[in-house]
Amino acid sequence: MSPFAKLDDAVANTGAPGFAAGFSAFRRSAPGLLDGRYGAGTLGLEPAAYETAARAALAMDEAPGEAGAAAFFRSHFTLLRLLPEAGSARRTGFLTGYYEPEIEASRVRSERFAVPLYARPDDLVKVDDVNRPPGMDKDFRFARRLPSGLLEEYPDRGAIERGFLAGRGLEIAFLQSPVDAFFVHVQGSARLRLEDGSAMRVGYAAKTGHPFTAIGRVLVETGELTLAEADMAGIRDWLARHPSRLRDLFDRNRSFIFFAEHPVDAAAPGPVGAAKVPLTPLASIAVDRERATYGVPYLIAAEGLVIEGAPFRRVVVAQDTGSAILGNARGDLFLGSGDEAGRIAGGVRHSCDFAVFVPHRLADRLLARRGS
Repeated sequence: MSPFAKLDDAVANTGAPGFAAGFSAFRRSAPGLLDGRYGAGTLGLEPAAYETAARAALAMDEAPGEAGAAAFFRSHFTLLRLLPEAGSARRTGFLTGYYEPEIEASRVRSERFAVPLYARPDDLVKVDDVNRPPGMDKDFRFARRLPSGLLEEYPDRGAIERGFLAGRGLEIAFLQSPVDAFFVHVQGSARLRLEDGSAMRVGYAAKTGHPFTAIGRVLVETGELTLAEADMAGIRDWLARHPSRLRDLFDRNRSFIFFAEHPVDAAAPGPVGAAKVPLTPLASIAVDRERATYGVPYLIAAEGLVIEGAPFRRVVVAQDTGSAILGNARGDLFLGSGDEAGRIAGGVRHSCDFAVFVPHRLADRLLARRGS
């Protein structure tokens, strides 16, 4: 059955803050919708259907204001409710948050800065249904190419942090704390303050392919934390109190991220996401890449989440992805950069309603599919 449903007119016509920010984010993704770089996910939100809206956005002023942006979305799109996938335990959507950490770092190893972030190794290759070796999990998107040309699973976090990549010159920066490095991996990007006073941005380049395991969930399952305590602040507090147990806990998350350096652009609102555009705080979300389509705008309402003094209800655009973001009505909201954004992001774990802005003709087809 189709996961789309008609949205009540009263809901669809209700105003939402953030139309202007949502428009700005959509406009940044418009070239990607036009040049074919974004593939359609299994939800069937075809990039080609968004071309008219993308061209119109590029032809408009970059800052049309709230009223102009709201008129744009209402003119070009029908809002459809997006339901969780069949068999899901959730009856509503679910929203979490992430951010760009700002951390002290060095380009060279020293006694103070000794925890590396690695660039993508040259023996790491993408795999798909064509070249994936027999027996390799279908969810693996990367593998290790051996000198013989054969492919195998890439060594996991534990093996890499015990020295598998040592001596290959892949280190692009060094941090002080293994805890900071671990959370940079979880967030997928960071803004680094270097010893010489300059800044450096690093972002996701690839991963080993192993599945992501949330250490907060591990701590809840083992009784170390309650579910309410297992937000980012609670996890960091637990790690600070149990330094001898860091390595074993971190190794439970076998996924390992490789990074690329990005320019620090004062005009860019955030790091570059998987859709290859800078992320916009409170207007960019990470989505399930297998299901969703980059560049597509959504309306998300999470009544229990209060940000900037009001329940969260905003226009956001799919511009990133993450290993833990799985499902139809599932999003990870980008909160911005720095400690305050991190504080807010760590507490975002809220049920929410997902609606997606769909070009009118495509919306008619998707609703007809539901009724068939």
